[in-house]
Amino acid sequence: MKNQMPISVAIIGSGPAGFYTADALLKCGEPCKIDIIERLPTPYGLIRGGVAPDHQTTKRVARKYEQTALVDEVNYYGNVEINKDFALDELRQLYDAVVLAVGAPEDRKLTIPGADKSGVLGSAAFVGWYNGHPDFRDLDLDLDISTVVVIGNGNVAIDCARVLLRTPRGMLASDLPDHVGDVIHAAPITDVYLVGRRGPADAKFTNVELREMGELTETVPQMKSDQMPDSIEKTVAILKGRERRLKVRNLNSLAEFAERAADEKPKRVHFEFYAQPVEILGGDRVEGIRFERTEVNDGRPSGTGETFDIECGLVISAIGYRADPIEGAPYDEKQAIIPNDEGRVADGLYAVGWIKRGPVGAISSNRPDGETVAEHIENDFAGGGSKPGRAAFQAALKERGVRSVNFDDWKRIDEIERAAADGTAPRRKFVTVEEMLNALDGKAQAKGD
Repeated sequence: MKNQMPISVAIIGSGPAGFYTADALLKCGEPCKIDIIERLPTPYGLIRGGVAPDHQTTKRVARKYEQTALVDEVNYYGNVEINKDFALDELRQLYDAVVLAVGAPEDRKLTIPGADKSGVLGSAAFVGWYNGHPDFRDLDLDLDISTVVVIGNGNVAIDCARVLLRTPRGMLASDLPDHVGDVIHAAPITDVYLVGRRGPADAKFTNVELREMGELTETVPQMKSDQMPDSIEKTVAILKGRERRLKVRNLNSLAEFAERAADEKPKRVHFEFYAQPVEILGGDRVEGIRFERTEVNDGRPSGTGETFDIECGLVISAIGYRADPIEGAPYDEKQAIIPNDEGRVADGLYAVGWIKRGPVGAISSNRPDGETVAEHIENDFAGGGSKPGRAAFQAALKERGVRSVNFDDWKRIDEIERAAADGTAPRRKFVTVEEMLNALDGKAQAKGD
């Protein structure tokens, strides 16, 4: 039997979807050489830049990804950007298979009058800022305000509220960047509203995150009893299994919140349902937001004509994310994804994760995407690979003068960040690419500001 060339695979994006794909390829029946290409020097995508800084347990999944990155067949190339350093079409000429795993990094826009005012921003920007993502280091955020409104009833919305309301002590074991903590902890915020179009039974919070809001040191949760269903059992009667259990737990938690006194603690988080935003109020800067009451029929909310206003100095829209188009790949503008057939986009081109199916599911929801695409690649290249892959890519990097960051470099960045941390904090993050590269050159330490 003659020796066959390994299948050369480039995975663009180093978040969960990318690493699950690499892991699945290592376990497939064909030998592969896998190159993970990432725009930032740092890997792990939303694990580093999206999971809230006070939820360090969730971030531990990165240890599994590191095991994959350290396998001989896998190389990591950070600080290399598609459509800047390399065109997608170029990579497709170099590699047998190219897998798009770039996620959905953009906010789904709030499209109501006044949404362009200062003090209105999307959750992707806010989450990126409080996670020290380089793209949002210079976000100009005025938190000299008393009230914030967060539009959305999912875990991203609740993360935004919790990070704003936690005490400095509550954030000691987090990796909240110093410059962010300085702003948040000096803010005179007393009230945060979480507002959703549907009812409490339709909220997408996981119960751990919801219950956490009832355990904050200085914040009491508030829930209107008249927005609760008359009977929890009747509300969930048609549901089964895990979905039923989650709804029951959430409704029970919200029912407990309805019993809490507003003056129990100095700050409040308000859970407001059956309301859709219709207008941002104020001059150049947001001064409030107008909502219309809704009613839900057959699962669809519709306006009743009744409106109410909430005075506030900041509106965070947590209504979903969008993937960006990639030059050289098709794009579905309406769904904001790359059109695909079970992960297949074109010959030798595949998609996984949020850019494949939209921003839904937990971290582990990306695993089946990787397994499916790995199976496609194994079947499509059963006779082995034919393109040069890594050798040609590395030669092109050198020729173009692109400074890539390998996994050993990342481990050095990681080591410096951890060494710079105070107390129980896991790390003090670098928050610009320049800082990261300077650290590798021995010119800087992590400052978090």
